[in-house]
Amino acid sequence: MIQFALPFPAIDPVLFAVGPFAVRWYALAYIAGLLIGWQLARVLVSRPALWGGVSPMKPQDLDDALFWATFGVILGGRTGYVLFYNPAYFLQHPAEIFMLWHGGMSFHGGLAGTILALVLFARARRIPVFSLLDVAGVVAPVGLFFGRLANFINGELWGRPADVPWAVVFPTGGDIPRHPSQLYEAGVEGLLLFIVMLVAVRLGVLRRPALAAGIFGMGYGFGRIFGEFFREPDPQLGYLFLGTTMGMLLSLPLVLAGAGLVVYALRRPRP
Repeated sequence: MIQFALPFPAIDPVLFAVGPFAVRWYALAYIAGLLIGWQLARVLVSRPALWGGVSPMKPQDLDDALFWATFGVILGGRTGYVLFYNPAYFLQHPAEIFMLWHGGMSFHGGLAGTILALVLFARARRIPVFSLLDVAGVVAPVGLFFGRLANFINGELWGRPADVPWAVVFPTGGDIPRHPSQLYEAGVEGLLLFIVMLVAVRLGVLRRPALAAGIFGMGYGFGRIFGEFFREPDPQLGYLFLGTTMGMLLSLPLVLAGAGLVVYALRRPRP
């Protein structure tokens, strides 16, 4: 089976290093996702027509929101990984909780942290909460796309054994050809979902607060569940109830919450 596998591309996870300081692709992916998403968000709020005539916030508001979102992503992502994926290990090695350069971030935790940060920011600035979450939902797939590409470059979160022609032998995955599930997720959770969100914006979803956020929640939840069918579960967790994975279980509430937001938005009187 190995003869049909593709060799893993020899990409150094470290882009460049100056003494003890190293710039990694993984960190650059987070930075690129945040910065590109921030610029796209500024474009959205600077076009009143997308909101029905009056934008609920100013582009300058998003400059400060970027800091809050960054803090929420990092704190929530790390906390989610510690609590959901490896609590026993970190209970024995608490100092490693703060060693972010060793890897280990949870999207669901990062999403929860970002939502909390943006809600607090919106309330402090007296910005409509759902409108700010709508903006975040439109631009979030950009960060997901870059993040999954970084996972592939790092050779982490690889897929289950596979015999497809594009299977890859990952350096840390043994000599077994595997699905490049990181690329699957980059395509579904990132590129495809981003296209869906852009089409939704063109159709006027920003005129109904909470609708874009709900569509994103459902889209990411279904996309992540799809990707989990090809992704190898974390070794310390393995398969859970009825062959599910932690990623599936954490995505199901996101789908339900997204559906709830969609129903809430559509039942409100149209502005």
